[in-house]
Amino acid sequence: MTPESGQSPIDPTKIAYVYMQMADHIEARIRSGELSPGARLPGERDLAEEYGVAHLTARRATRELRERGLVLTLPAKGTFVAYPDTSGDGQEQ
Repeated sequence: MTPESGQSPIDPTKIAYVYMQMADHIEARIRSGELSPGARLPGERDLAEEYGVAHLTARRATRELRERGLVLTLPAKGTFVAYPDTSGDGQEQ
């Protein structure tokens, strides 16, 4: 979703969990380069407002992105897009 579009990419009629739709959309933004490595994601409450979902849904989407290895969360700092693994050993840097 882009702020100027005013429409959420979340489709409540789709047979998929809302947090997964949200995580998939943010992943697509990362893969397209819209969100580059090291970029800070908005806070969970801001993400919830941006996507038109509950705060806890945004939190679950952020957790899903962490599990996919796409973002890192640093307590009291925020959530950041992870740098791609270039070592070839499967470990994030």
